[in-house]
Amino acid sequence: MSVANQLTEYLQALKPQHLQLINESMNHAGYFDGKESHFKLIIVSDDFAGKRLVARHQQVYTIAEPLLTSQGGSIHALAIHAYTPDEWQALLASEGQAPASPQCAGQRKA
Repeated sequence: MSVANQLTEYLQALKPQHLQLINESMNHAGYFDGKESHFKLIIVSDDFAGKRLVARHQQVYTIAEPLLTSQGGSIHALAIHAYTPDEWQALLASEGQAPASPQCAGQRKA
């Protein structure tokens, strides 16, 4: 099973109303076809209600832990955009999409 599919399966624990996982590995140094090391996650869940951003990220990292490179997995970077359903609707109404992922030290030069 691909890393993306594993992570998507693990994240079902948060009962997401919306989940989008984008493989951004091709934008980073050392990329080869099929590499799954850098991801952008957009997740919308009622489980985030009343929680600060850091607590939301901690929830996601706890779930993703087996797939992270620090634990022997292959995910080097995970840009997390975690919203409640109300926050997500407001963002879509104002900006139309989630923010771009941050630059990585290993970012390919254009």
